[in-house]
Amino acid sequence: MKITTIGRKCTLRDSFKEHAEKKLAKIDRFFGDNAEAKVTATVEKNVQIVEVTVLNGGMVFRSQERADNMNDALDLCVDSLIRQIRKNKTRIEKKLRDGAFDGYIGEYAVDEEPEYEVVRTKTVSLRPETVDEAILKMNLVGHRFYMFLNAETGNVSVVYVRNDGGYGLLEPEID
Repeated sequence: MKITTIGRKCTLRDSFKEHAEKKLAKIDRFFGDNAEAKVTATVEKNVQIVEVTVLNGGMVFRSQERADNMNDALDLCVDSLIRQIRKNKTRIEKKLRDGAFDGYIGEYAVDEEPEYEVVRTKTVSLRPETVDEAILKMNLVGHRFYMFLNAETGNVSVVYVRNDGGYGLLEPEID
């Protein structure tokens, strides 16, 4: 697994990078050599935030945790990623490396996963809008996300409210 570490508003120490490599070795067994992990550490006022994103064959696993100590936040992220992988084991086992789950029993065991059920389907009429118009409409209806036809790109896009209070924009990337 290729690991990239990035520090925002801080300089990462070698000990943190080594700790990240050691912790990510726990999840390396689920993926082949083509997987990429990106560890981003951010320091804000009294808290340190670590975000781990793992990309493998079109699948994205992401976790973000806050703690007083950067290493503790990293540990929480890795544990969260393992829980995500174990929870969705049967669905993602086909895309992950063969035998990745063989003999893996431990603290991350999860009950059988529930079947996903679509309980409501909604159709949306799409009109070309700018990102600012889409954010305004989203706020007016009181939703946390809003799908629209981006007037600038011509693609279907989604704006959403981030946990930090900002806004995000999802745009399709066609392979």
